Amino acid sequence: MSTPNGASPSAIDAQAVSFSVEAKRLLDRVDLQARRGQFVGLIGPNGAGKSTLLRAISSVLKIEQGAISLEGEDLRTLGAKRIASTLALVPQIAPYTQGFTTFELVLMGRYPHLGRLQVEGEDDDRIAGEAMRLTETDRFAERTLDTLSGGERQRVFIARALAQEPRVLLLDEPTSNLDILHQLKIMSLVRRLVDDGLTAVAAIHDLNLAARFCDRLVVLAEGRVLAEGIAAEVLTPGTIEDAFGVRSEIHRDPATGALMVSLIAAVDEEPDADLGVGETASAREAGIPRRDESEAAGVIS
Repeated sequence: MSTPNGASPSAIDAQAVSFSVEAKRLLDRVDLQARRGQFVGLIGPNGAGKSTLLRAISSVLKIEQGAISLEGEDLRTLGAKRIASTLALVPQIAPYTQGFTTFELVLMGRYPHLGRLQVEGEDDDRIAGEAMRLTETDRFAERTLDTLSGGERQRVFIARALAQEPRVLLLDEPTSNLDILHQLKIMSLVRRLVDDGLTAVAAIHDLNLAARFCDRLVVLAEGRVLAEGIAAEVLTPGTIEDAFGVRSEIHRDPATGALMVSLIAAVDEEPDADLGVGETASAREAGIPRRDESEAAGVIS
């Protein structure tokens, strides 16, 4: 289904959303739109409001001002089970659940699709099993959560979210506890699911992962939207300095073609006068060529 101008309709539409705790404004009139089949990355420093916004969209938090719609319907009019059958949230810190095997935990994702007093059937087992296969958690399906590492637990709760068969997936720092292999695999999996029609909104600390996998980026700082758009519009030295207080250089990854952010120094630090732009002391000591030298050799495009 498309809107008259050819764009896909909104899966999430948040308008002028505000939320405060003890007189501290965590969200200040934030607008966010995610169209169906789109991967939106939320980036910004700690305390910018990324997690708070995801929790508000999932209805875990009740906003004090503004409005949020889910697939065109006011979130306030939807029951918990209706929301859970449409939207799944993977929190930043996986909740501790004692005594259940990981398969039983993933199977809990089928709850929104079950009737009252209905128990899981073969189809539910199959869907949960497929979610575990996609996240590579099926090999410890019979283990309990307390026997898993932090990264393994994170993948289990991603599997549980996928078992909900949501049309909208919210992820709060989905790669924070993962090694680099599983960071890449999880982001690639979300990208594939989005390409198949899922809508995803994720808070992501790694700017390079966000640039590579997301369709649009939204920069939050102090509870407000600082910038939004495609990576090339958002990941600029000026925006990164304003949001994070860090000097940076932007270039293209020669292998993937995605934008890459090279962090140079905090704005309140004096750069090493001997270093060229984009070159760090550790890079020099490791024998990595300066950017201008690399460009001359045709390394960076």
